[in-house]
Amino acid sequence: MSNPLLQTFDTPYEVPPFQIIKNEHYLPAIEEGIRLAKEEIDAIVENSDEPTFENTIEALESSGEILGRASSVLFNLNSAETSDELQAVARDASPKLSEFNNEVKQNEALWDRIKAVYNQKDELALDGEQRMLLDKTYKSFVRSGADLDGDKKKRFKEVSIELSKLSLQFGENVLAETNSYELVIDNEADLEGLPEDVISRAKSTAEKKDKKGKWVFTLQAPSYVPFMEHAMNRELREKLYKAYMSKALKGDERDNQQIVKQLVALRAELAQLLGYKTYADYVLEERMAEEPGKVQNFLSDLLDKALPKAKEEFEEIKAFMKELGVEHELQRWDWAFYSEKLRKKKYDVDDELTKPYFKLENVIEGVFKTAEKLFDITFVMREDIPVYHEEVTAYEVKDAKGEVISLFFTDFFPRDGKRGGAWMTSYREQKKVDGKKVIPLVSNVCNFTPSSPDVPSLLKFDEVQTLFHEFGHALHGMLADTKYGSLSGTSVYWDFVELPSQIMENWCYEKECLELFAHHYKTGELIPLDYIEKLKESAIYHEAYATVRQISFGMLDLMWHDMPMNAASKVDSVVDIEHEAFSKTDLFPSVDNTNMSVQFGHIFGGGYAAGYYSYKWAEVLDADAFSVFQQNGVFDKVTATSFKDNILSKGGTEHPMELYKKFRGQEPTPEALLKRAGLLN
Repeated sequence: MSNPLLQTFDTPYEVPPFQIIKNEHYLPAIEEGIRLAKEEIDAIVENSDEPTFENTIEALESSGEILGRASSVLFNLNSAETSDELQAVARDASPKLSEFNNEVKQNEALWDRIKAVYNQKDELALDGEQRMLLDKTYKSFVRSGADLDGDKKKRFKEVSIELSKLSLQFGENVLAETNSYELVIDNEADLEGLPEDVISRAKSTAEKKDKKGKWVFTLQAPSYVPFMEHAMNRELREKLYKAYMSKALKGDERDNQQIVKQLVALRAELAQLLGYKTYADYVLEERMAEEPGKVQNFLSDLLDKALPKAKEEFEEIKAFMKELGVEHELQRWDWAFYSEKLRKKKYDVDDELTKPYFKLENVIEGVFKTAEKLFDITFVMREDIPVYHEEVTAYEVKDAKGEVISLFFTDFFPRDGKRGGAWMTSYREQKKVDGKKVIPLVSNVCNFTPSSPDVPSLLKFDEVQTLFHEFGHALHGMLADTKYGSLSGTSVYWDFVELPSQIMENWCYEKECLELFAHHYKTGELIPLDYIEKLKESAIYHEAYATVRQISFGMLDLMWHDMPMNAASKVDSVVDIEHEAFSKTDLFPSVDNTNMSVQFGHIFGGGYAAGYYSYKWAEVLDADAFSVFQQNGVFDKVTATSFKDNILSKGGTEHPMELYKKFRGQEPTPEALLKRAGLLN
């Protein structure tokens, strides 16, 4: 039987034919893709003509299409719809891909041709996008060890392969730990305080797990978060919190402590091989922040402004507990519970009050209408486009002329085969081939509260924000209009990539936007204006505490990755390093046998190593950028068009600061963020 991953996809828009792709197809397709890509590389190297931009840089850019296609489907599904078998395939494929990537980057004949083109770049008549592709290609080879001598080059290759294996194993361990835990409740009294839809879902989960007549809570966010916010039973909150925070920390085969130490040591070694002091120096060279000192100063400055207010918020909760007659100490498993109670008291608005106005289907329609009003695009559902799971929906994305500019896939509910969190990804980047545009295939994957037999999927307000956030990333991919796939969409500096996503969250608070979708799922009534005002006011409720928490994660990330190799290779205790990193920001007593690092997927299982600060960095950008919309009108077409033309469509074709200045007219300042967070009068 032929391998569908090796054929031209005979589907609308050449979408992967998910329904006929089997696990056994991936490895042969990747191996054949590597063989074909090697042939393409050989053709570049063996070309007897002098190296040119076209026959070397562009030829390299367009190589490996089949390999890219097969690996894209594999790793996207390994996150969104995995199984033990698919994880095994991904484990086998990762080192093969790392090895091939290293072979390409350390191919001396290819490197000589790239250097030859790079060294004459000032004489070449290249446009801005071509020059950026040349610069990025050259830098990527240098940063991948192309200039290293024999032994160092060999070691670089070994380290890279080992890092890819360890990162994959880290994520698998966290997923397995998340899926294996159940809090089973058989006494109805223990459900006191929980909203009806949460109880209904827990009952439904229990039935699916053959525990009829009971209620099952898990460590997945739609189950864990409402339990921590509403459950009156403090002992059970403590139990669930400790289960959550002890994931991958139990000294068994799924313990990630050794993996963290290995990842940190190997990353530091890789950086040292390339001549960098630390892994953070290596990473930040390709970021807006440029070097670790700037990140440290950025986080410290924010901490100085936020910590005093965070301490006030902490004391406010303690005083509130005293007011309620609570005598026990404020612990971590109490924060969400009492914080939510106080929020309700102060603003008389909580998730249970607002959720009926945020039916998932209405919110999706609202985000589509927001994009239509801002960027003149429309979304048309297509049932004939292949999808990888029955819960996935496919849409055509059309511009003002009615031309299809992208496909968009949505996948919104938790499953055992899906990792936690929310993310945007793509199965194909936008590019131009022979002057013809190849449209991107963009996807949003989330873990929202699913519907129950009695109630449709009603989102908490922070889930509405998450949907808008990930949709902002999707817009970055969908509105891309560049020549080269490697410079398209979200292929930008990591401390810039969150700008399009985080700016979209701002519309959730705007009356003109909420009017598009925030209607009661039963009555059709628009969300009351006073709810909107209260949502705005409550948006900065405990914002200083949230800011300090986010800064603490950035500092933890930096502590792990700003160590020189001699220190990184001698880390004795993951727990001790974390205590040290959190010492400036921690407001709670420490809890034994809990740890963030061993489940910190962003930095050890994803691409945010030495880059977690970028969430706060991008908040400065998004607050500053949104202030222009606030000034001109949140649906002002001129402002929106400028944002689309200068930022969303441009991808990584120019330095992000230059793109930002074209939109804003100046570099960003933190004032708008501090004002929005209530940290500046």
